[in-house]
This record gives sequence, C-alpha cells and structure tokens, in this order.
Amino acid sequence: MNKEPRTAKSLEEVHSSVDTIGKRGFYRKFMAFMGPAYLISVGYMDPGNWATDIAGGSQFGYQLIWVLLMSNIMALLLQGLSVRLGVVRGRDLAQACRESYPKGVNFVLYILAEIAIIATDLAEVIGMAIGLQLLFDIPLILGVLLTFLDTFLLLFLMNKGMRRMEAFILALVGVIGAAFFLEMIFAKPDMGELAKGFIPSIPNDTALFIAIGIIGATVMPHNLYLHSSLVQTRKFKRTRINIGEAFRFNFLDSMFALNTAFFVNAAIMILAAATFYKSGMFHVSEIQDAYKFLAPMLGTKWAAILFAVALIAAGQSSTLTGTLAGQIIMEGFINFRIQPWARRMITRSLAIVPAIITLLILGEEYTGKLLVLSQVVLSMQLGFAVIPLIHFVSDKNAMGKFAINTFVKILSWLIALVIVTLNAELVVKELSDWLQVAQYPALVYLTVIPLMTGIGVLLVYIVFTPLIQQAKLKSVGIIHPATAIGEKIEKLSYKRVVVALDFSTADAGVIRHALAFGSPDSEYLFIHIVESATALVYGDETDDMESVSDEQRIEQFTEKFVVKGYNIQTRVGYGNPKLLIPEYVTEFNADLLVMGSHGHGWFKDLLFGTTIEKVRHRVNIPVLIVREG
Repeated sequence: MNKEPRTAKSLEEVHSSVDTIGKRGFYRKFMAFMGPAYLISVGYMDPGNWATDIAGGSQFGYQLIWVLLMSNIMALLLQGLSVRLGVVRGRDLAQACRESYPKGVNFVLYILAEIAIIATDLAEVIGMAIGLQLLFDIPLILGVLLTFLDTFLLLFLMNKGMRRMEAFILALVGVIGAAFFLEMIFAKPDMGELAKGFIPSIPNDTALFIAIGIIGATVMPHNLYLHSSLVQTRKFKRTRINIGEAFRFNFLDSMFALNTAFFVNAAIMILAAATFYKSGMFHVSEIQDAYKFLAPMLGTKWAAILFAVALIAAGQSSTLTGTLAGQIIMEGFINFRIQPWARRMITRSLAIVPAIITLLILGEEYTGKLLVLSQVVLSMQLGFAVIPLIHFVSDKNAMGKFAINTFVKILSWLIALVIVTLNAELVVKELSDWLQVAQYPALVYLTVIPLMTGIGVLLVYIVFTPLIQQAKLKSVGIIHPATAIGEKIEKLSYKRVVVALDFSTADAGVIRHALAFGSPDSEYLFIHIVESATALVYGDETDDMESVSDEQRIEQFTEKFVVKGYNIQTRVGYGNPKLLIPEYVTEFNADLLVMGSHGHGWFKDLLFGTTIEKVRHRVNIPVLIVREG
C-alpha cells in the first residue's frame, strides 16, 4: 500500500467552489447541483461516436436504436458509481487508485490512463478539425492547429469559475441538440419503423460488430475519472443526510444529461437511416461523406451546415472536458501538480502531434483510421477504470452505509463483463487485421502481442487479487492514530454529544468513548480550539497557517466516521478553550461532553492550564474524561 502524503483536493482551484448549503426548495437545490453531468455528457456525443452511429443507421436503418438505449443505461449506472465515490469519499477515481494500490500497479494504471486521455483528445481534435474543414473549407492540418487555441479558452473559463464553464458547455450541448432537432424535421423519419428499432435484434455479424463499436465508444474511461472529481466542486455539509441528498441530486443531474446525449446519438443514427439507408446508400460511414450527401438528399443546404456546426460544438466541448480529465489523472495518480495551463498544453500537444504527423505523411484520407485507432486504445483502458470503481464503491469498510447493495453490485459486474468482453473482441479483431497487412509481422509478435498479454494479466490481477478485493480507501498520512469503532458497543440514550479534540494521541480514546455512548440517531459536534497567540487576540478573524491547517485536519479526521453513517458536524474555535467549549456545548444543546486528559501532574498543570476543571464547572451536563492510553 502507498505510504505517501495525503492526496490534495481534486481540482483544487475549483474544489467546493459552488455553495449549495444555503439553497432552499427542491428546484433551487437541484439547480445548484446541476452542471457536472453535462460536462460528462459531451463525452457520450463526441466525434468518436458519430462514425458508429452513421454506420449503424446507413446499413441497418433504425434496427440498432435499442443498442444506443442499452448503452445509455449502462453509462448511467457506471456514472452513478463515479458520483457515489466522489460525493461519499471525497475522492476522484485516480486518487482512490493511488491510495489503494501498490506503487508498481498504480504507476502502470497511470500510464494507461494518460494514454487513454491522449487517445480521447486525439479523437476530439480530429473531429473538430473535420468540422472546421467542412464548414469553412480550410485545410485539415490548419484545423488541427486551431484546436490548440481552445486550451486557452479552458484556462479562461476555469478562472471565471466552475459555473461559467458549465454554462459554456451547456450552451454547446444546446447547439448540438438544437441542430439535430432541426435535422429530424428535415429528414422526416418513419416513426413506425423508428419505434420497432427499440425491439432488440441483431440482423447479422456486421450488425453485431457495429453494436460492439457503439457500446465500446459509449462509456469513456476519462468520464469516470472526471465525474468523480467534478461532483466535488459542490459544497455541502458532510452529514449522512446531506451526503445522501448530494448523491441523489447529482444522480438526477446525470439522468437528464445522459438522456440528452442519448437523444443526440439516436438523432445521428435516425438521420443516417432516414436519408442514406432509405436511399439504398448502405456504406456511408465517414463523417465527411455524411456531410457531402445530406444537402442534396434533404433538399436544403442547412442540413449540411447544421451537421458541421454540431460537429464543431461536439469537438469543442469534448476537448475541454478531455483536457480537464488529464489534469485530474496526473494530480490524482501521482500527486504531481503543475500549473493548470501547463498541464493542458501538454495534453493538447500530445494529441495534436500524432494528428499532424498522420496528415503530413499519410494524408487526410487516413484521419478516419486514426479515429478508429483512438477508439481501440480507449477500449483497452476501459476495464482499468470500471473494475477499480466497482471495487471501491462496494467496500463497506470505506463507504459505510453508502456502499452499493448486492443487486447493484451484480448489475455493475455484469456490465463490466459485457464491456470488457466486447472491447477485448474489438482489440483482437484490430490486431488480427493489423497482422494481415503488416510488412513485418514478427515485429508485431515480439512487441505488441507481449504488451497486450501483459495488459491482460494486469486486468486479471485487478479483478481477482485479494489485495484489490480487500483494498480500503483509507486516509493516508493523517497524523492521528487509527480509531477502532467496529466493536460491538453498548448504546445509551445520549442524543447530542460534543467531542473536544486536541489532535493528540488521546483523540482515539475520546472518539471511541463518545461513539459508544451514542445511538444510531445521535448527533455529534467535533470541536477543536486553536490557542495560538493570534487566535487569542483576533478570535474568529484568525486566518494564519495553523488555523487553516486545523480546519482542514478536523474535516479529514471526521470524514471516515461520516461515511460509516455517523451524523457529525465540525467546528473550529479560536481563543480560550475554557470559555469556548462551554459556549459550544450550550449552542449545540448537548447532553454529553467528552474530553481527553493527558494525566498531567501539578507542574504541567501550571504550564498547560487546567482546562477540564474550568470547563466542567461551566456546564450542567455529564462530562466524560478519557485518560490518554
């Protein structure tokens, strides 16, 4: 297990930047939580999905609509698991992996995740460049270079705040949705045949391959890392009730956003079915070909224009979120922070370089093959994101009462099995095709095949090893000793308990006794008093390093108990503990106060004071004094 310092907050520059605490009423509360899932949804309607949707619609009409619906349901469940991890544990998926896996395994997972980010960004760069070429007739290589500029757009939006960036992405999603809504009006699909498309059927082997492609391109690994981070941009109270509420609102956000993505993908397939399939053009699969044929077949130039505008919007929105995911993966897996603009420039450069090389050496006709290659790379990485995620949210030791139940667990593993199996089949087919056309097949056998074998072994390790099955998302690097709270304890009638902490070895016993004297519905107030000279003078206006550190420490310290179902609030006071502790007891309306004693003799009492004696005389409730050791 890793023994490195505690991981920093995910996307620290916008962490807890959207306050939901003061919102009242369902609508206002939901609007406060709404946003992260729309950044995720663009990954489900990115240019990498367009080719499979167009191919499915042109070859089989409406018959594969049900595959899109099934893929959407699978995506909704997996994104729900990602939301659960981020909301309950306060960790993104990359951070959770770092805190749970051995260094060697974690490093390999990081490299695979970085490759997946590059592959994702590559697809978005090419897709957006194609859109710019179709709309403005500019060379494809120039379009690729222009995509470099949106790195600065992302930096600008992040500096303006999370809500501004979410609004920008939502506007792009609106453009895509509006464009395809108008396309549907132009295309006039056969609603009867469309309805039959929701009945599961696979006409032939080609349809099966396209269905595999649709499912493989739907769930994107970077979205699982990204969503578990973005939900942490919302600030809410860390109580069991509020955590449950935050999860429900984020899940609703996911339902609305992913259904929008389903509409877009379905619209692309319906458009291809109502135009190309209906006219007997069964082999249209390239984005450029679809654009070229739309205007003459639908009788209006606006059909092609709207198609290109939607493609640019999809590419732009997807590149922004893909680059953001790159930052999350670097900071989460290896706890390495660089300036956000530098991280985004690196990610975009690594995507642009292979695109430019392909265009210069092989020509524009190979961009389609490059898109396919990027999807194959994503397929290889997907299992390494989905499987750890299921392990993490299934672990009752880490998730407490928020761990997924048996039904969801079985469903999640079935989905993981389907995704990994289908993607493995896709990878095997691409390797087989590659070997058939390779000039030096022995080189492929000596390099690519061993690499694929190693990846397969790692996948088996992640699924089956007892180390992974027993991995716990424990807090790493906190100075406080581990507190045993799993023993069977006698429950008494105290309902509101104040627990005074001083960040010493006595705290373990203090918390254990406090929880033992509570009941399942008890409320706890964990307090710590900063007694520095600055705190004694400035009180609540104190803003020095010690006060900031203590506020973060008490939140981290109580987090493990919150996820186990305890209703805990925290408060940090500044000044004299002999006065502040009784004041907090009164404000909280407590019926028990638990404090620690260090066993000081008379000489140390002169140095450290006699806080306990002063406090117990100022309160009129039982005071439990727990001696250190």
